[in-house]
Amino acid sequence: MMAASLVRRDKKATATRLKADLNRTDNSSGVRQLQELLDAVLNPEKPAADTEALDWCKCLIAGGEGFEDFCKTVRSYDNATLCGLVWTANFVAYRCRTCGISPCMSLCAECFNNGDHTGHDFNMFRSQAGGACDCGDSNVMRESGFCRRHRLRTGENVPSIPRDLLLMSEMVLPRFILCIIQYLRDGYIEPDTSTERDLQKVLQQLEPQISFLEELTKMGGAMRTVLTKILTNQQTFKDLSMGQEENVYAQRNYDKYLSALKNSGLVSVEEKSQGAAADATGDAEGGAGAVVLLGTTAPGSPDESNKEEDQDAGQSVGQRKRVKLSSNTKDACIIESLKHKCFLEELLFWTIKYEFPQKMVTFLLNMLPDQDYKITFTKTFVQHYAFIMKTLMKSHESDTMSNRIVHISVQLFSNEELARHVTEECQLLDIMVTVLLYMMESCLIKSELQDEENSRHVVVNCSEALLKNNTYWPLVSDFINILSHQSVAKKFLEDHSLLMLWMSFVSFFQGMNLNKRELNEHVEFESQTYYAAFAAELEACAQPMWGLLTHCKVKETQEYTKTVVRYCLETLQIWFDAIGFIDEPAPNQVTFHLPLHRYYAMFLSKAVKCQGLDLDSLLPDQEMLMKIMVHPLQIQACLSEIHSNMWVRNGLQIKGQAMTYVQSHFCNSMIDPDIYLLQVCASRLDPDYFISSVFERFKVVDLLTMASQHQNAVLDSEQERPMLEGALTFLVILTSLRVHLGMTDDEILRAEMVSQLCMNDRTHSALLDLIPENPNPKSGIVPGSCSFEEMLSAVADFKAPVFEPGGSMQQGMYTPKAEVWEKEFDPIIVVLRTVYRRDVQSAMDRYSAFLKQSGIHTGNPWPPYKERTPLHPCYKGLTKLLHCKTLHIVIFTLLYKIWMDHQNMSEHVLCMVLYLIELGLDNQVQDNKEDEEPCIEEHCHDSWFPGTNLLSNLHHVINFVRVRVPETAPEVKREAPPSTSTEASSYGQNLREAQVFSLVAERRRKFQEIINRSNTEASQVVRPKSSSTRWVPPGTPPQLVTEILEIRESMLSLLLKLHQKLSSKQNSLSASWLEDMDTSRHTHGDGITAIERILTKAATRSCQIKRSIQDICGKVCPPVPPKKNSPTDKKTMDKEERRQRARERQQKLLAEFASRQKSFMAMAMDVESPDTEAAMDLGASEVMESEVLYDCVICGQSGPSTEDRPTGLVVLLQASSVLGHRCKSKEAKKLPTSDEEHIYAADTCGVAHDVRLTLMQQFFKDSSCLQSVSIGWDGGVYVQTCGHTLHIDCHKSYMESLRNDQVLQGFSVDKGEFTCPLCRQFANSVLPCRPGRETEAGAWHTPTNKKTFVLVKEVEDLQEKLGLFPTESNLSKEMELVIKDIKNTTQKKYMDYGKNPGSPDNDFLFMYSVARTNLELELVHRGGNLCSGGASAAAKRSCLNQLFHVLAMHMRLYSIDSAYNPWTKLTQVTQSKEAYDFDEKRPEVPMLFRDVPSLLIIFVLTMPQPLRKEHFTCVVKMLYNLQFTQALAALSTKFSPEERQAWSTSGALKKNAANAETSFEALLSHVISELSKDNSVYKVNAEETLMLISSVWSPQSIEFSLQQFCLPFLRLSCLLQHHLYGDNLTSCLEEEEFSSLAVCLGLLSSAPPSNTVHSASCLKWAVSTFDLVSQWCTEVTGLFQMQAEQSLTLLVQEPQWASPRLLQLPDNYNIIFQYYHRKACTACKKVPKDPALCLVCGAFVCLKGVCCKQQGICECVLHSQHCGAATGIFLLINASVIIIIRGHRFCLWGSVYLDAHGEEDRDLRRGKPLFLCEERYRVLEQQWVSHTFDHINKRWGPHYNGL
Repeated sequence: MMAASLVRRDKKATATRLKADLNRTDNSSGVRQLQELLDAVLNPEKPAADTEALDWCKCLIAGGEGFEDFCKTVRSYDNATLCGLVWTANFVAYRCRTCGISPCMSLCAECFNNGDHTGHDFNMFRSQAGGACDCGDSNVMRESGFCRRHRLRTGENVPSIPRDLLLMSEMVLPRFILCIIQYLRDGYIEPDTSTERDLQKVLQQLEPQISFLEELTKMGGAMRTVLTKILTNQQTFKDLSMGQEENVYAQRNYDKYLSALKNSGLVSVEEKSQGAAADATGDAEGGAGAVVLLGTTAPGSPDESNKEEDQDAGQSVGQRKRVKLSSNTKDACIIESLKHKCFLEELLFWTIKYEFPQKMVTFLLNMLPDQDYKITFTKTFVQHYAFIMKTLMKSHESDTMSNRIVHISVQLFSNEELARHVTEECQLLDIMVTVLLYMMESCLIKSELQDEENSRHVVVNCSEALLKNNTYWPLVSDFINILSHQSVAKKFLEDHSLLMLWMSFVSFFQGMNLNKRELNEHVEFESQTYYAAFAAELEACAQPMWGLLTHCKVKETQEYTKTVVRYCLETLQIWFDAIGFIDEPAPNQVTFHLPLHRYYAMFLSKAVKCQGLDLDSLLPDQEMLMKIMVHPLQIQACLSEIHSNMWVRNGLQIKGQAMTYVQSHFCNSMIDPDIYLLQVCASRLDPDYFISSVFERFKVVDLLTMASQHQNAVLDSEQERPMLEGALTFLVILTSLRVHLGMTDDEILRAEMVSQLCMNDRTHSALLDLIPENPNPKSGIVPGSCSFEEMLSAVADFKAPVFEPGGSMQQGMYTPKAEVWEKEFDPIIVVLRTVYRRDVQSAMDRYSAFLKQSGIHTGNPWPPYKERTPLHPCYKGLTKLLHCKTLHIVIFTLLYKIWMDHQNMSEHVLCMVLYLIELGLDNQVQDNKEDEEPCIEEHCHDSWFPGTNLLSNLHHVINFVRVRVPETAPEVKREAPPSTSTEASSYGQNLREAQVFSLVAERRRKFQEIINRSNTEASQVVRPKSSSTRWVPPGTPPQLVTEILEIRESMLSLLLKLHQKLSSKQNSLSASWLEDMDTSRHTHGDGITAIERILTKAATRSCQIKRSIQDICGKVCPPVPPKKNSPTDKKTMDKEERRQRARERQQKLLAEFASRQKSFMAMAMDVESPDTEAAMDLGASEVMESEVLYDCVICGQSGPSTEDRPTGLVVLLQASSVLGHRCKSKEAKKLPTSDEEHIYAADTCGVAHDVRLTLMQQFFKDSSCLQSVSIGWDGGVYVQTCGHTLHIDCHKSYMESLRNDQVLQGFSVDKGEFTCPLCRQFANSVLPCRPGRETEAGAWHTPTNKKTFVLVKEVEDLQEKLGLFPTESNLSKEMELVIKDIKNTTQKKYMDYGKNPGSPDNDFLFMYSVARTNLELELVHRGGNLCSGGASAAAKRSCLNQLFHVLAMHMRLYSIDSAYNPWTKLTQVTQSKEAYDFDEKRPEVPMLFRDVPSLLIIFVLTMPQPLRKEHFTCVVKMLYNLQFTQALAALSTKFSPEERQAWSTSGALKKNAANAETSFEALLSHVISELSKDNSVYKVNAEETLMLISSVWSPQSIEFSLQQFCLPFLRLSCLLQHHLYGDNLTSCLEEEEFSSLAVCLGLLSSAPPSNTVHSASCLKWAVSTFDLVSQWCTEVTGLFQMQAEQSLTLLVQEPQWASPRLLQLPDNYNIIFQYYHRKACTACKKVPKDPALCLVCGAFVCLKGVCCKQQGICECVLHSQHCGAATGIFLLINASVIIIIRGHRFCLWGSVYLDAHGEEDRDLRRGKPLFLCEERYRVLEQQWVSHTFDHINKRWGPHYNGL
């Protein structure tokens, strides 16, 4: 009852009381009360979602004080020295290789930034599986890398913790943890019955409780110690776990737990009984340790299959499946069900059962900084290892689960100390290997390799989910991780039973994913299982192998290597027996997976290279070597077959396999060991046998005949050539590759690097990726180690990233140095390493380009021959291959065939043959003691050559050869047998002498010989003969006949003849050429050079050869060599010539095409080239000619634009806010990277104009306001053209065809978008061209001498003329349509500024602002001034002339009310009316407040077109007066009162002077006095102006200010004049700009010397100056409604804006990243998944974030509309790239941040430090300002508002 009363009471008071009770010495009553209270509160039968219990716990633990304060107190006693911060997937962390001891080391950002890692090799990475910070853990990283906080051993100076502080925690927490466990037991249902969702629900309800545990762990060391005690105390667990006897619920709950435990062992309970039975019968001698892992039936044969197979499987596979655990593994924990002794064990158990919920994982990991906990937890984890694997295999979410498992295990196993401890105490290695074996056994199938029926070998099935989804990855990854610790690896290598187990595991992968060649139909379904197979071999076999190899580097570890090699051989023998292999591989099968061979090869290589072991002691007998050689050789032949298209019917995937096999991540675990193994076999086997095997495997035996025709039973004729080339290339690689035969690691690295660089220039990261690394990342040679960098700088030059004008971005590249091309280019390694055949070609092309450039060789070079590093003495036998008769016969035959032009020979064949000869000459066999074998007579080709040495065989002449040919062959003699006896005898002689040669027979004989030598029992000699019959061709081909050919050549003579043939000269070598040979130029060149080089080498090595050469050269060759006779040869010769000519023609055409393209590109792109100026400058030509002709780019006709059939310019209309983003200062704004920095937008041009208009609209008449300013600073419409024209009707049909075209385009035809048919530039409208008028151009161009007032009157009359309403015609219709397009281009809000939207005034304002926007933008593109004159890229894109006409036509619909016409105010002094009565109407905007350029545009657009130039000039002059007066007024407000007084008086004296009207002093004084009247603008606080201006105004500074104030108006007028009248713009210096423009506009008659120009001298007044000025000033001073400040703001306009800039970015990307990637979004207050930054205004937005969507539009798109009128430039924080949004499309622009090697790092995958690339950023800015994103970037796609 007491508990119930306690529960109802105040929690705090109760907690305080209980704490006091418990602190007494006799605390039994306190304990009892607390227990009762807890029984009531922590009742697991209540729903978990009820948080009452949690609140009680918090209160009780805190003992009555606030929980927050309690946390603080406990934290102050934190004695942890480790950081231990745990993170989950996607967290950004750092790894420093310089500081890490374990390669898995990682640091959180805080520890990283607080440590000193300058100059280290570090990178930032996104965690995939989650991790924890290692700062402070000296087992994993060096102490020098610790951060400031963890460097101090904080443990020492922390006070010891008061006993009572955690007293309550010790009492309450065990019950709390039990409660969580009870909930977990209760909620669990076996997966077959439950759905994932049920488990998720339980977890969601427990969320607050588990989070509370996590909070406790974060309180620091003191609290963790308490938790560890509770979690690991076995007594507590015993007492609490089962619940009290009387509690029924607890009992039921405990039973649930027991049943869940039942199946947690490797063997389920039911299987155990079976196992025991099988054990008793099967092998009693196996000892107690033998346990059956799976029942005896093989997984391959389900029980209901037919009986025979079942028995069969039971015998064979079943026996293999019984995997023995070593007898010392008495530890039943792997096999039996689990038993738990403490809370921690059960918590982990449920964590696994619930498939590793993130919160639980984090809690368990947060506890790791506690040492005791770490050890117990690791043991617990190991104990549950098998159970983890079982759960993982069943899981549906195996990916997520894998990541969580690794998240935990990597923290435990990276620590060597800990790993060793568990290996010794818990048999970690046994457990891991057993678990892996068990896992793979679930997906075995019968191997079909070799003997399908009787094979007893089982392999993994690659199409099983287990392999396809990489489910085994976490286990393998842990295994690799622990093998990286030396102490653990040594234990593994010493434990023979374990090694044996491991070998049987590896043999599951031997021969997996078997390919069978499809011979008839194309395979219907291409299986993609090969991905799984390659991944499995790399991860499960190769990486552990590399891990073990790292510990076998020194002499002391010889024993380990010997053991591994022994077991490899044993397992290989078992494998050969299991697949029933005898001596021939099954035809048309290939598997790329031979891990046993590769283990054997790699350990052999290590033994010889590092441990000084003798190779022969590790090799098996000859017969075994022959078997070992077969499968790797089969792979090499199949590679060649695949590239010869013999496997096409197997689909693309077989090509994929061939490529993966040699690809950089796989090659040194696959092709390299294979080739090395073949090299070992070749060095130990009979060379004749080996060579004949090679040619037989490559199926080209039949081709190697002297006859010109032959039959090949196995190859089509088009496959013969590539297969022969393949065989020869393979032999060259085999005999010349030295990777495992004596090269040092540095030499290997250098060779690999050179070969990659020769194929293509490479970026640093691509190179790192392409150099085959030891694939085990923990192997100690870390990519990026210093030797890599040193080597790179030795062999390559860095090409900095350049920017091509077309806009494609280059990365920083490395390119080979010249001497590398000259001395180190090795085509053999290139061939070995190329994934795509085109890379070999690319390397050769680059090589020949280098030779041409350096003038070494100009023709088509052959691959250069490269000297090799010497062989390691162990492998000397390899050179015997080059000195064996079989090879010499092949070489002789091929030389002969090439000389005779037989079919299927090629330059490549000759090249490889010569390469082999040269290798033979360079690698002489030292010992000639190999003639011990008695020479047996019947050796059928002994008589070809006397010995085996290549040198002596070179000059051996062969006279007759006997060949088997089809009857139809030309060699068959048709004449009668010889009549005379002498002839007959000689004929018989020939028969006897003629050489016969059969490779196959020879190979058989050798094989028998070797077998006989190795086993003398006769019984084994009998081999099935069936295999030799396979060469009988199907069908009945023509009969074969034996013929004798007369040859009389030696290899030498053939070489010389080929030399003649190649150089196509008779006697190409004179007899004395050897003497005057210079050998230096021999290294590079073509076939001729190669032959000369070989002859020279041979001659220097043997005098006899030298003599033979001179003999052969001395005999003058017969004038007509016999081979020219046959017509077929003639044909081939002609064919060659024809081909050559065709090739030359093609080259010519291509060159011509390229030059055309170049000239066209110069026209189309913005590449500044002066010669295209004239063509594009439409403005100039249009006015000059009476009739302008246009070319239509669609129909190709040329003609004028007419009313009926108008022509138009292809234009792109786009809304732009570039002008609005201009600021006053030239400096770009800085991007904020801390909370203190901000960006204010108030000082931008757009804002300033908005403020001004709003202020005007407060006081003045709306229609007048709308004519006093321009809009379009934000969201103005910019019109640009590519300069091409087309008929508008042609354009319509073009659009129709685009609409019907189903091809996916990057643009939307429905929105009117298209690409220019000629230059493919993006466009979306057509601007009609005005028909050329017939009027005489000169009439409105001639200078005038009319008086000013006459002109003024004329202008006034012109304005009165009502615009003629244009006649309805096609032209006018089109013009109206364009106007509609223009209006649709921008958003409504950028058009409606008036009080009543849609009014004509509003429309009027929008129209003339379009003209203003385009003029202003062109100015910006010209650099903000007109100093550079006419030449400019902007001029080419501009179509202002046409635009003006279209706008003018539209504007003529509005007439300006003459009462309000500003022209009158400009040019007449009106009678001053009474002050406006404000009620009736608002006043008009005073002239001094009006925007002068706007007035200019309004005047020009509303007057009838074409306007005469004299009238234009008159308008400009009158407006200049106004502009000048505004300048004076604005200037006067900046003076201090005293200065104002002074200038006023001094100027008043000059008023009466003759030139008063053009003297600024007089005018200034007048303005000052006028503006001081009435409502004076000068009243505004004078102190402020004093503060602002400390300088004193001199006449010079005043003059300068006035000029600056008037310049923008002059520039715009000048540009306008340029476009309307085609006047040239003159270039000038910046300081002369004013006078130059004034002259151009006719304000000055001629330019005075630059320093004397006075702005006032340009004034031309139409009426009395001072009266007009007074009138303008009175308008301002008469405004009684306005405050002085407001009129001041309107008076002081700011015409000067700096050119638009993007934000200034910090140099180091990390600064941006660290601040923004964790920053919360201002709108939704969450940290965005994909944060982005606007580079124009600095806004921080969520990319693709659903959180900030409005009306279905995501935030980036919204922002682009708001900030850039649908153009947005965003930096994606997490990817470092920039995306551009333009309207409804977007594109990836690239990155402006590059690493130290000039490369982008998209998505920050490499995580290297990135730095701002100024050039790229400038280009981005320039594209933004010039609006060329659409033209330069090609890859656009729709964004559907989803960004």
